[in-house]
Amino acid sequence: MAKTILVVDDERKIVTVLKGYLEQAGFRVVTAGDGQMALTTFRHTQPDLVILDLMLPGIDGLDVCRILRRESQVPIIMLTARVEEADRLIGLELGADDYVVKPFSPREVVLRVRAVLRRVEGEVATSAVLQAGGITLDLAAHQATVAGRPVELTPTEFELLAVLVRSPGRTFARAQLLQQIQDTPLEGFDRTIDVHIRNIRAKIEPDPKNPRTIRTVYGVGYKLVEAADAA
Repeated sequence: MAKTILVVDDERKIVTVLKGYLEQAGFRVVTAGDGQMALTTFRHTQPDLVILDLMLPGIDGLDVCRILRRESQVPIIMLTARVEEADRLIGLELGADDYVVKPFSPREVVLRVRAVLRRVEGEVATSAVLQAGGITLDLAAHQATVAGRPVELTPTEFELLAVLVRSPGRTFARAQLLQQIQDTPLEGFDRTIDVHIRNIRAKIEPDPKNPRTIRTVYGVGYKLVEAADAA
């Protein structure tokens, strides 16, 4: 069955172009032109992924993203005409999985959609369950638990954590982590990883300001440590 993509943008030309490219790629597409319609359409159709413009009339894209994250872990790719780093960080902090800056290539958006959906569907792995540092990741069910407690992660957060859990003790540079979770690079935007790590820590660490499981290796990147090494 074809995956359903919800495209939300108040520029009809953008919606029409993206709808055409996505349908040509084999996806079913539903659309919305403002924030309220986006929420209504999302609740009615339960899409597999949302492409969400940042600037929308009424309820803006950031508020829509915030509301969606309260209701669902559906993958979200944000569209933004803003080029400031802070704007992109806000979207990621709210739980967006990826972003595309306008003007963009429709083919690039299709590639991003496919990449995010592949992460949701899970990779073929030697083990269906990963465990390290008190974290258990069920790849088939796309479920995470920390010390037996279920944790809701976005698709990108899940994949990023899986990279670390697969190799406890190994230090990954930010560029390496970007390469692991993105089929297409985000313009070398290393702070993308910092935001995702901060979001993960807020969900899995008892004290996110003093993380014991995901450690920062200053000047390099991040690593996951086992409990015995966390002291």
